[in-house]
Amino acid sequence: MFKKLRKVAAVKIGGSLLYYLAWLYTLTFRLHVVNDAEWISHIEKGGKVLIGCWHQQFFVGVRVFRRYRKYRALVMISRSTDGDIASRVAEAAHARPVRGSSSRGGGPALREIITRLREGQLAVHLLDGPRGPAGVVKPGAVAIAAGAGAAIAPVYVEADRAWHAKSWDRYMVPKPFARVSVTFCPLLKLPPDMNPDEVETQRLKLEGVLAPHLKR
Repeated sequence: MFKKLRKVAAVKIGGSLLYYLAWLYTLTFRLHVVNDAEWISHIEKGGKVLIGCWHQQFFVGVRVFRRYRKYRALVMISRSTDGDIASRVAEAAHARPVRGSSSRGGGPALREIITRLREGQLAVHLLDGPRGPAGVVKPGAVAIAAGAGAAIAPVYVEADRAWHAKSWDRYMVPKPFARVSVTFCPLLKLPPDMNPDEVETQRLKLEGVLAPHLKR
C-alpha cells in the first residue's frame, strides 16, 4: 500500500494533492517569520540569494515557499522516487526543481542551478542533504552561491512541540497548533575569487551559524 501511495504522489496530480494536504496542515501552526526583510531587500535591489537550511527543518518550507512564491525559487532535489515526490510538491509550491544531488547527478545539477540562479533571483539549498551527515554543511552551498554571485541567507526553524523521525537527520514535523519560528540570519556575502582555503572558511562559517539550532 505504501509503495502504491508513493507512486501516486510521484505524478503531478498526486504531488499537488500531497502539497495541498501538507499546506493545509501547516496552516494550524502559529508561524512567526523573523528577519526576511534583509534578503528580500537584497533581491529587490538586483541581488541574488541562496537560502540555506538543514534537511531536518525543511517541512515548514511547505508553507514558507508559498509566502515567497513570486520569486519562483530554485531547489535541488535528488533523482529518486522520493525526489520525484518532492519535485511534484515543489512545483505545486511555485518552486522550480533542479534534479540531482551529491550522490546522483550532482555535477550537472550543480552547474544547472548556478546557471539558472545567475539568470534568476532566489534558490533554496538543503545544506546537509540528502543523506547527511546531519549538521555538516556540504561544499555545494558555497559553490552555488559563489558561482552565481549570490549572498547566502542561513535560516533555521524552531517549534515548541514537534515529532522527530528516526532518520539520519531526525526530520522534524511540528505538531498541530505548534508555535513555529522561521529565523533568517544575517546575509553571508562571499568574497570574490576565493581559493580552496577561503571556500572551506566560508563553509565552516555557515555551519557555525546554524549548528546551534539543529536538534541532535
